[in-house]
Formats: sequence, C-alpha cells, structure tokens
Amino acid sequence: MFFGWGDCIGIRPTRNASHFDLPSGEVKKAVMRMVMAMTVMTLALGGAAQAAATPYPAMAPVAQYHFASDADEIALARSAAPPSISNDADVLVLGTQGYTIAAKGTNGFVCVVERAWANDFGKDDFWNPKVRGPICFNPASARSVLPAYLKRTEWVLNGASPAQLADLVRLAVRTGRIAAPEPGAMCYMMAKGGYLNDAGGHWHPHLMFFTPRAKPADWGAGLAGSPVLGGDSGIEPVSTFYVPVAKWSDGTPGTMAM
Repeated sequence: MFFGWGDCIGIRPTRNASHFDLPSGEVKKAVMRMVMAMTVMTLALGGAAQAAATPYPAMAPVAQYHFASDADEIALARSAAPPSISNDADVLVLGTQGYTIAAKGTNGFVCVVERAWANDFGKDDFWNPKVRGPICFNPASARSVLPAYLKRTEWVLNGASPAQLADLVRLAVRTGRIAAPEPGAMCYMMAKGGYLNDAGGHWHPHLMFFTPRAKPADWGAGLAGSPVLGGDSGIEPVSTFYVPVAKWSDGTPGTMAM
C-alpha cells in the first residue's frame, strides 16, 4: 500500500499549482531526508510482510528439487500405484532440462513424481522444494494430461516466472496444444511417501479423474456423504475429481484423517 507522504509531514499542494510548496534551505533538506527514511522503512516493512505471507516467494536453487539419486525417485514414483500396475509402467525422473525416461514399461502407464509447480498459479507453495507428488497416469491421461505438466516443467527450468507460465499455458490452450483430456483419463496417487504440501503431508490415498470442464455437481463432488471431491480449477480445459481409497499402494490402511 502507498501512502500520501505529503499529508504525513504537513506539506500541502497549492490551490493553483500542480507542485508542492516546499520549505527552503535546511528545513527542505530535513524534510527530504525524512521522506527518504520513511520510504526505505515502508519498503522494508512491505518486503518483510510479503516474505511472512508467502513462505516460498521464489524458486529455490534447482538442486533442492532433485532427489539424491534416480533410484530414489524411481522408487517413489512407482509407489503411486499398486505394483501390479507400476512395475510395468514407464518411469520418468527430473533432469536438468525436464523429465527423461528412466525405466521403460509395457502397459502404457507412466509414473512420475510431480513438483510443486504442478499446482495452480498463485498458490503459496508453488515453489515449495519439499513437495513430492508421486502419480501414475493411465494410458489416456499419459497421452492427454501429463504432456502439459512436462512442458510446464521445461518452462520452469528455463527460468519462467508464474506469470509467464500462466501466459504460456493460456497461449497453449488457445492454439490447441493443451486440449481437454481423453475419455477415461485418470491416475493413481496412493504413495505413502509422498509430500503434497506443508499442511497435509501425504494427505490420503486417492484416485484422480480428469474430464473436460465439468461442474462439481455433475459428479456430486463435495456433497454430504459423497466420496468425490474436486472440480473445475486452473486455466487448463480440465476438471479434476478426487476419490479417496482405503489403502496405500503397499496395502497398508490409509488411516490419515481427511
């Protein structure tokens, strides 16, 4: 917020002029020093408030988004779905320019660990380097949903800001490079070792279903007694619905409160 510094120190504009009637000599110098000091203080306080309100105001050093080894990333990615699915899936790992194939599968599924920039633009944890979102896309979503995230990652690693990313996504939507999901697009997020945000950690094992733009009411999402959550969000032409399930991918109960 900007303040009228002239009002604060007793300076008033003249009725017939567009400039201020300033004191002269030493008084003038003192006033200017006061203005400068108050401006610096305001900028400092504003910066501190911004940092307190946004714990991750900018991208962290790239190394913080990487795993200690590809083997660790592959293991976490596969844990997004039961082994009967993920053992035969492609697995991608994050490199210096984007994701690369670390293991080739046979069933059309693709498992990957998403980073915080998969979130909606403007979220406080968009740059949170702790976020690890293991997810296994079925063939339909691997073809029609995953590519948008992979391209976003390339933009991020090339230095794009959230505002620039949003513009790039809008352009991709307008030109048809990001389109609505294919019928049947869904994914598994059943990894006990995931970390989705600072508030919920790994949250709850769940499935996600991707559709063209849809109202939450069309799925009964969020209604009393309904197991379905989610709906229309973001700027991509997709709605995402979540259905919690009872167990993690390793078969242990998903007992975390929703």
